Amino acid sequence: MVACVNAAFEGFIAQIGKPPAPMLADYRALIAAGRVHLLDSEGTVVGVLVTEPRPDHLFVDVVAVRPAAQRQGIGRRLVGFAEQEARRRGLCEVRLYTHEVMHGALALYRALHYEESGRRLEDGYARVYLRTRLTGDR
Repeated sequence: MVACVNAAFEGFIAQIGKPPAPMLADYRALIAAGRVHLLDSEGTVVGVLVTEPRPDHLFVDVVAVRPAAQRQGIGRRLVGFAEQEARRRGLCEVRLYTHEVMHGALALYRALHYEESGRRLEDGYARVYLRTRLTGDR
């Protein structure tokens, strides 16, 4: 799982100037808290999703897809799972952020009808915040 996350984000270290936040997360604690969801293919983790339920929305903390598995719909599947999980919990909104240099992620979220809700520098990362309201047909 950690290898998948590191592979997904290591290409951004030079652009950001430091490891992206998902590379620094304490995955043992996140697993223990029940916040980690994995997608595997033939015994290899190809996707990692980390979520956190909050009172009025589901926060998506990490969406990581192994580079060799990108552009195969795995990111869409992970985000779709997060949306299903939000509905299951009775929440009608999903929120997340990504770094402003992660253009592929931004394009994916916009294609999935996520709208930008803000930008700010936080913990040394230039973050773009996005959200989507869940309706019956999404």
